[in-house]
Amino acid sequence: MSLAYLVQHGEKEPLPGDPGLTPAGRQQASRTGRWLHGCGVHALYASPMRRARETADCIASVTGLAVQPDARLAERLNWDGSQPYEAFLALWARTASDRDFVPPGGGSSRQAGARLQAFLAGLAGGRGPVAVVTHGGITTDLLRDLLSDDALPPHLLTAGIPPCAVTTIDNLTVVMIASTAHLS
Repeated sequence: MSLAYLVQHGEKEPLPGDPGLTPAGRQQASRTGRWLHGCGVHALYASPMRRARETADCIASVTGLAVQPDARLAERLNWDGSQPYEAFLALWARTASDRDFVPPGGGSSRQAGARLQAFLAGLAGGRGPVAVVTHGGITTDLLRDLLSDDALPPHLLTAGIPPCAVTTIDNLTVVMIASTAHLS
């Protein structure tokens, strides 16, 4: 596997379904693109969900890389508005506490982490670092698979990964978790 920079999508509109980025989210994504360009990324992958695609498009406009969508990078559960937001949050909490629970219309936390890990393992033999625009839930699921929950930053399981934070993975070894230093 190559060195991979897992990028949490930028700040999204607070809407159900598949919302896009806010203006602030597009700025975060452009800043992240400048940082990634300086890191010498040679490929750019993205979840097919709109907020990730828009983040990747902003990064692509800076790096000149083509966005390669991959369904394995999608979030494990998405609020579609068919239930109250509070009910969705309760379902999300259940999937986080019971990592093997498979909710209707989604995947388990353990399945999502394994899906992202398989994607990263498939990058073996790459010629350099890659950027992977994905989501906070699935990135946290991967981190929980690679590390113990006790090894994660205390706020990660409760507050989640901030918009455009970068988690660095090198040969399935966690190098950096949810850094936002490039945004300041």
